[in-house]
Formats: sequence, C-alpha cells, structure tokens
Amino acid sequence: MIFWVWVFGLIYAGLLVFASLKSYKKNRSSEEFMMAGSNIGLTLGVLTFAAALFSTFTFLGMPDFFRINGVAAWIFLAVSDGAMVFLLLWFGYHIRMKVKGMEFRGVAGLISRCYENRLAGYVFFLSSFLFLIPYVGIQIQGIAIFMDAAFPGSLPAWGWSAGIVLIMLIYSEIGGLKAIIFSDAIQGLLLLAVIWIIGWACLSHFGGIGAMFDKIGNVQEDLLSSPGPQGLLTPQFLFASLIAILMIPVTQPQFTTRIVVMKSMKTMQLMAVSLGAFAILVILPTIFIGMYGADLYSEYGRDEFFANAFLYDQPNAVAALAIIGLIAAGLSTTNAQIFALGSELRGLLRGNENSIMTKTKIGIFVFSLIAFFFSIIVIDQLVLLARVSFAGTGIMGPMIILGILSNRKVSSAIIYLSLAGLLIFLLSLGGFIPDMYFGIRLDLILFISLGIAAVISHLTGTKPRLIRPETDEKN
Repeated sequence: MIFWVWVFGLIYAGLLVFASLKSYKKNRSSEEFMMAGSNIGLTLGVLTFAAALFSTFTFLGMPDFFRINGVAAWIFLAVSDGAMVFLLLWFGYHIRMKVKGMEFRGVAGLISRCYENRLAGYVFFLSSFLFLIPYVGIQIQGIAIFMDAAFPGSLPAWGWSAGIVLIMLIYSEIGGLKAIIFSDAIQGLLLLAVIWIIGWACLSHFGGIGAMFDKIGNVQEDLLSSPGPQGLLTPQFLFASLIAILMIPVTQPQFTTRIVVMKSMKTMQLMAVSLGAFAILVILPTIFIGMYGADLYSEYGRDEFFANAFLYDQPNAVAALAIIGLIAAGLSTTNAQIFALGSELRGLLRGNENSIMTKTKIGIFVFSLIAFFFSIIVIDQLVLLARVSFAGTGIMGPMIILGILSNRKVSSAIIYLSLAGLLIFLLSLGGFIPDMYFGIRLDLILFISLGIAAVISHLTGTKPRLIRPETDEKN
C-alpha cells in the first residue's frame, strides 16, 4: 500500500503545486485573491460547491451514521440536500441581484449595509466563527484518525492534524480562493471515484441491493426503519435538520461566496441543478458502506470500522487512493471554511486595502490554529457535530434573508433577536437549559420564531430603503 500512497500522493501534490502557482500568478489584486475574479464556470462551480459540501463529513461520517442509525439517515441528508437545491436557486438569484454593481465583501459586510447597522455583520461573524471552527476541527480530526489507522504509531494524532493545518495555510496564503477552487475540483472527482469504488465493493459483499436489505433485516431490523436503533431520526429531528440544511447556502459563507463568484446567473442556476445530481451520486454509496459495517463491524468502535472498511478490507491501491482522497477532502473543506472566515473578517474591517489584507491573512492564521486545537479535543460523532454546525449557523437565516429580500427600512429588532437566539442555542448545547420545550426541539422553536419575526419586520417596514454603494460607504 505504501507504494501506491506515494504514487497517488505525488500526483495529488503535483496538481496542488500547479494550481497554487497558476493562481498566484493571476492574483494581481486583493479582489482577485479573495474572490477568484468572480468568473467561475459551470464545471469548477459544481465541483467546488460539492467539495465544500461533501467532505470528511460525507466520506467517513455518513457511512458510520448509516451503520449506527440505519437507512432513515437518507432522509436526513439526501432528501434535505435535494430540497436545498431549490432554495439555492431562489436565494442565488436574489443575492446575485443584491450585490450586482457593488463589491462583495462577505455576508457580514453585505448585511451590515442592508441594515445600515454593523452589529448585523458582527452577529453573523460570531455565529460563523462559533460553528465553523468546530466543523473545521472535525474535518482535521477525521483525517488524523484515518492516517493513524493507516500508519499506526508513525505519528501522534496531533502530528497528523498539525501537518494538515500547515499545508492548508501555505496553500491558501499563496493561491487564494482560485487555488482553493482548483483543489476543490480535484477533491470532488476523487471523492466521487473513491466512495463508489469502496461502496461497490461493499455492495458486492451482499450480492446486490435487495440481498443487502434482507441481510441487514436479519442482523438488526431497526436499521431499516425510522427512528432507527438509537431513536435519533424522529420526525422533529428530521424536520429541524431539513431547515438547518436548507439554510446552508444562506448562512455558511463558504457557500454564499461560491454563489456570488459564478460568472453568470445562468451558470449559477445550472450549477445548482447539477449539484442535486452530484449529491445523490455521492450519498448513495455511503449506504452500502454503512450497511457493510452494520453486518461485519456492528460491535466495533468508529475508528476500527473506518480502518477495516476503508483500508484493511480493500486492495492496496484502493486503500491508498482512499487515504489520498480523504486528505484531499479534508484539505479542500478546511481551506474553504477558514478562508471564508477570513473573507467575513475582511468585510468588517476598515482602513486602507493593504492593512485590511494583512489583518485578513493574520486572521486566517489564527482561525487555523484555533481549529487545530479544537481537532485535538473534539470527541463527538462527525455527523452529529456537523449537524450542530448547520443548525447553529442556520439561526442567522431569517436575518440574512430579510436583509437581502426586503426593499424597506426594517427594524433592527431582528438583529437583537438573532443574537438572543444564538445565545439561547449555545446555552442548550452547554446543558445550561433544556433542549426541548413542550415536546418540541429548541432549535426548531428558534427557527420558527425567528422566521415569524422576520416576516413581521418586513410587513411593518417603513420607507423604501436605498443601499449605499461600497465606494460611498468608504468615503
């Protein structure tokens, strides 16, 4: 396997160096560095959006989630992602119309202008920081777990994590967003290839889809129905998860940025539709891998399941490709999210452009260090922690949508309510307050309450609002 790791690893490293240097030569301005020239075509657009969306979370997290919670997990992710495509089409149109003719400096900068209140930007940045950093941490941790299983005893887990963070920093600081998008394209293709090669091998173990479900029904019947053996996949959990995933293009800045940098409205719309097909292709084989684990490794822990299903039970070349694919998945996703946080920070800073860019790059470095330390201490399941990240940032959805859609001067109350909702959600995560009230999940209550508040704010808005251009605001 080591031979194949070197072969695939050198090819991947060569592609990264080529992409980074090519992007570096084109980065003649801070706008080019941060926004990739806002000229991304359909193929790159689909692959970069998919790579940022389907990463270590999908590669390792979803097979283990299917193994533990059963096939109803398809409703949690695949159905929700399918619905997200429709929101992406709708929201993509409106945000591109909103930023037309102005410089886009992240969602934080945009909604600060929409509300004419910088607090809106700070609240959004706070939510992004609090929930994207842990999400980045689990990507890094997933790679570390996998590499430790592939090369036991060669490096401690923190050593693998540190190496990933170092590569990520060098790559993003040199090439900027365009380099990250090229990396995403490589990762997207690798992910699709590897997950299907391993998924097909796992399906062949059963002899077909029908035989797979028959066998799993005999092993553990609860895996074939909702809410699953753990009782997790209840209607409320699935509905709240649907809302959280719907909000991903709105509230997670790495995705919003990718919507804006597409070269045209038509390209963005074709990207959204193509993404739906890509989602199904990526998620389907994770069922096969998960059911394979439920059959052979139901009593094993997460790490042992990963090692067996992705490494020890596969031919050497496939196991090596899985290692490189996972590294690529983790690198592109962590790069995208950390860089997006830097972009949001840039939208809140004031001063000359050189000073802003220096502070932005320092911010990216600091965010990376925090994510590294978080990757060492995090112990939660990959999928559930990712789901918390979706829900936490999703709380900002009503405030963002109201700011972008409303053509009226609306009350700033939604900003303070969103901040209050964020704090309440954090208190529930810390166990200081219950996460259920009157039999309803707290996150679902927050989503609905803030949505109603946004509608009321829009209906009670007063005079038409005029958003000042970015140049006027600077002056």
